[in-house]
Amino acid sequence: MSTAATPDDLPAREAASELLRALASPTRIGIVLSLRTGFKCVHELVGELGLSQPLVSQHLRVLKDAGVVRGRRNGREIMYELVDDHVAHIVTDALIHASEPHDTPDGATGQTASVRTHE
Repeated sequence: MSTAATPDDLPAREAASELLRALASPTRIGIVLSLRTGFKCVHELVGELGLSQPLVSQHLRVLKDAGVVRGRRNGREIMYELVDDHVAHIVTDALIHASEPHDTPDGATGQTASVRTHE
């Protein structure tokens, strides 16, 4: 098992940045969430996400190029899966974080300074 990168480990930071860039799409996040349960072909992802086949295929290509997913031919179809569970954890942690209330710069929770009223 590899150790965590340090702040001075530029190659690791660059690789992490590329991974996060590949995940920076609601559609690609949806694909990762769907593939947590196992292999899926493009038409299954199309049905779950409600998007066109060319669009899903384009996003799968980005994820494949980034090493997030891999495809395995099964007859005429390619079945996609996550390369490992790390990316699923990153995505689910990001979703949990995004849905939590956060302090704003002025110290309020869930409100901005322009919305908050003072008595």
